[in-house]
Amino acid sequence: MPTTASAASAFADATASDGALRRFLHGLPGVDAVGLEARAASLGTRSIKTTAKAYAIDLAISMIDLTTLEGADTPGKVRALAAKAVNPDPTDRTTPSTAAVCVYPDMVATAKAALKGSDVKVASVATAFPAGRAALDVKLADTRDAVDAGADEIDMVIDRGAFLAGKYLKVYEEIRAVREASGAARLKVIFETGELSTYDNIRRASWLGMMAGADFIKTSTGKVAVNATPANTLLMLEAVRDFRAQTGVQIGVKPAGGIRNTKEAIKFLVLVNETVGEDWLDNHWFRFGASSLLNDLLMQRQKLATGRYSGPDYVTVD
Repeated sequence: MPTTASAASAFADATASDGALRRFLHGLPGVDAVGLEARAASLGTRSIKTTAKAYAIDLAISMIDLTTLEGADTPGKVRALAAKAVNPDPTDRTTPSTAAVCVYPDMVATAKAALKGSDVKVASVATAFPAGRAALDVKLADTRDAVDAGADEIDMVIDRGAFLAGKYLKVYEEIRAVREASGAARLKVIFETGELSTYDNIRRASWLGMMAGADFIKTSTGKVAVNATPANTLLMLEAVRDFRAQTGVQIGVKPAGGIRNTKEAIKFLVLVNETVGEDWLDNHWFRFGASSLLNDLLMQRQKLATGRYSGPDYVTVD
């Protein structure tokens, strides 16, 4: 199966210079904003029956990168989060584990130890998250520290200032360098779509990230006003679909920030199913970046099983 490395080599001509990369990215089809938003809204109205809803809830739980990215994070909080990721509902062992726990690099070792023996991955934000405003050697050191501590996945942020200034090759080369520094860890490239201003820019960033070797493209850091939306996620799903059609390489998608309840999560799963199909309905290819979503999914899961809500206090971490 083709790899992200082989995909990067397939675009050698397009990435040979700033001019060539600009021509390629600006040669992508323009986005019909009205059509994109209308399709995202239409897909969001699909009704889900009880049996399908139960399946969708478990699938969504299994796709969560359970996240804590606060200045007040402590080892105890990270261990509690890891325990919840492995066993989200202690009263029901049929509840699936989440996909990963996502933490800052200095908490990777704590998370790794707490998750030992489980299938839950450790993801770490890196590259001067969330702003990305640091020299490349600092970003690479940040990445290597996380990998050395045991991170299975790296969530990097692009330099949005460079991208918006049209310095596409600089952004491409930084992603390539972080890809190399990540070693065997899977690389998620965060665009911060709320700062990219236009859908055309989101499409260009999606292709730029995939061409540079991203394993996942990710909407947001969760630290700005506009994070994941159905429309920007639909656009990124269309990008990975078209990229696989052209290269044979499958890339994951991770909407992050602002997805807080089961109804919203299921809308995103419908987007996946209707846009890229079952090949992406797996936590190897689709993730939710979330901190509070899991609680609502658990409450809805309990409601389907028992006919009543257990209440938010029953499922909280703190």
